[in-house]
Order: sequence, then C-alpha cells, then structure tokens
Amino acid sequence: MLSGSPDLAGDGSTVHTSSPATHRHESGQPEVKCSQISVESRGEVHALPPGSPYPRAVKRFLVALASVLVGAAVVAGVAVFASATKGEPPLLVATPTGMVDTPDGPVNSASLDLAVYPNNSDEIPGPMEGVNALYAEQGWPFYWPSTTLQVPANSLVTVTIKQYDSGGRVFNNFWAKAHGTVDGTMTVNGKTVTEVDPTKVAHTFTVHQYPEDGQPYLFVSVPLPDLGSNQVGNANPYSSTPKEVTFTFRTGAAGTYVWNCEFPCGDLYQEFGGPMQQRGWMSGTLEVV
Repeated sequence: MLSGSPDLAGDGSTVHTSSPATHRHESGQPEVKCSQISVESRGEVHALPPGSPYPRAVKRFLVALASVLVGAAVVAGVAVFASATKGEPPLLVATPTGMVDTPDGPVNSASLDLAVYPNNSDEIPGPMEGVNALYAEQGWPFYWPSTTLQVPANSLVTVTIKQYDSGGRVFNNFWAKAHGTVDGTMTVNGKTVTEVDPTKVAHTFTVHQYPEDGQPYLFVSVPLPDLGSNQVGNANPYSSTPKEVTFTFRTGAAGTYVWNCEFPCGDLYQEFGGPMQQRGWMSGTLEVV
C-alpha cells in the first residue's frame, strides 16, 4: 500500500495519497506514470491514472449534498416561521345605519369607527396576531381595533377616525387632500374641509384596488392631521383631545380592496417598511360584500 494519509472514498474503499511514481515492466521500460492517489479496496491497491475524476466527483457530491440539506433546512425554517407568525387581524364589520335619501334615490348606509394610536399600552394592547407580536414592543403606531374591514356593497359608508399621533410633512401634497369622498370633503373636529396642512399630517387612510383586478373602481384617501408632540402620550393615558376625522364614500359592487397609510411612519427604506406594510398596523383590507 502506498504511503500517505487515508481518505474515505464513500464506497468502502480507502484513498491514499503518495508522491508521483513510475512503474516499469520487468524489462525496465516505463509502463505508466501514476497520480498521487491510490485506492485500497478489498485488500488490493489500485493506482489511479493521472487526471482521474474520482476524488473530485466525491467532493462535488458531498458539496451538492450539503447544499441540498442546507436548502431544505432553510425552506423548512421559513415554513415553520410562516406558520407560527401567520394571522389576520379580526374582521371589523361596518354597522348598518338604515336607508338615506340621495339624488339617485334611497341608499343603504353603514358606519365604521377606527382610531390611530402612537404605540400600544396596557389600555390599548395593539395587534398581536402572528408576526404582529414581533412589533408589539417597538412602539409603532397602529390602526385600531382592526385593519381587516368589511362594508356593504352599493352603500354610503361613513368612517370616523380618532387620531392620537404626532406627524410632520407628507412627501406629496396630494396626500394632504381628500379624494374619493362624497363631495370631496371630510370633517376635522366638526369642521368641513377638503385638505389639511401638508406639514402637519400624521397618517392617511387610503383605499385602492389591486392592479388589473377587474373589480369596480374604488379609490378613497383622506389625511389625518397630527397632534402636537406635547399632546401625544407615550403610553397611558393617550390624549383626551384627539383629532376626529369623519368622511363618507360610496361603494359599488362587491370586491376586495387594500388600504394603507401613505405617510412614512415606519422603518427601513424611506420609512415605508416595518409596520407600514404590515396588516394589523398601518395597512389592511377592505371587503365590499
């Protein structure tokens, strides 16, 4: 057996390395130059010719096997995490409020009551479904009591939002104006307006549809004016004088829409990450049924 360090070849054989050697016939003529590797199997030693792919193939196989195992572990980990953190906020159904007269005749009506808080507290625990629990201790703002909303089709829906958070300048003045509401108006603490100061926006409530979904068109966006920083409580109690915003919009046929805040109040890129893209916090769904 040639000298060198043994190595397991994977098939019960043992691989040994040695210095290159030249074997000769009994006549003294060179026969073949062997590589630095020999294989011992069943008590016999077989020299591998130069360039033999055997050790390389074993190495490639082991690397490929390790990659597959690591990939499988990652996929399994993601699946476990997704399963553990999945969770849609509870459904909040609009309250029917009877028929109202309109220029087009009597129409069903309904109302929704929401609030925006600067952070969770003992009084208002905030969203805790699935991955939301990971944000609970980070002090992010959120809509309450849910971001999964349901409203009736072909109806006038009146939404009242109590806003308890501070804010600042919105990136685009478009988001400081009311869009898609009845008469293009909204009320702020009882005063009818069409827009708010773009330097004093806390959040927006913006409903839009999925691209190319074929559903009835629906776009609604209203700005929520901010409170002064000295008016915002860090936890309990919240301000006793929130900004109260009320607006009404009309739904069409049934469909499922998404909504979100367009004021950058999260983290990561341009502060549009984290809770900004997380249902239960600053985005959600609006189901028209």
